[in-house]
Amino acid sequence: MSAHAHHAQTDPTDVVSLHNPQGTSPVLLVCEHASNHIPDEFDGLGLDAVARESHVAWDPGAFDVASEMSRLLDAPLVASNVSRLVYDCNRPPDAPDAMPARSELFDIPGNSTLSARDRARRVASYYDPFRELLNNILDSGTGPRVLITVHSFTPVYMGKPRDVELGILHDEDSRMADEMLRLAPEHCRMKARRNTPYGPADGVTHTLKEHALSRDLPNVMLEIRNDLIADPTSQKQAAERLSSLIGETLETLDIPARQEARP
Repeated sequence: MSAHAHHAQTDPTDVVSLHNPQGTSPVLLVCEHASNHIPDEFDGLGLDAVARESHVAWDPGAFDVASEMSRLLDAPLVASNVSRLVYDCNRPPDAPDAMPARSELFDIPGNSTLSARDRARRVASYYDPFRELLNNILDSGTGPRVLITVHSFTPVYMGKPRDVELGILHDEDSRMADEMLRLAPEHCRMKARRNTPYGPADGVTHTLKEHALSRDLPNVMLEIRNDLIADPTSQKQAAERLSSLIGETLETLDIPARQEARP
């Protein structure tokens, strides 16, 4: 697993990266929990290797699926390169779990005594660059017109097994989610459910609200159970199924490709 932990970071000081910037798809893919990288200054946040590799630090498999979807759909992909425990880019700065002191069964010592100044510094260092990059892409005029975020979730949470395999999540705008749920059975052979294992009430739709709802862009958040994307073969398969599902959804919603993106 650790082989993928520091994926494709051209420059470790880049806290956010843009993959396939010239992609012609109307979709912008976002992976907020792509990496479990904890910058050296935080000394691992006081966690052992098990916690740092676990789902509390990142979304295992999500970046690998998202980058394959980026290739298949020819879509740009924005990925955060720091652990969600340093700053969770899918949370606003005032959310307690933006820099959680506890996550599921793990206490996070490095987050337990953060001052207002510590928090502000993390927002400026890790969240602001991520948010600005998304704003710049979506405000570019010829930018993508659909926002899709890619996540993974653990099969067992707080001791309870979860039988859902694919969560199709939305906030107030359910255009994409409705269509994807309708089409899912013929495309993805995964048990798909609406707003499960999380939903808007859990605070997980921040990126959708901040960047898509504010611009009236069709949007959806995908949550894949991480035991189903634990190796390259299953990651590729999930990416193929989700990309075909998204492709048909774009057609039925009549959202055209952006030919002008590539000169």
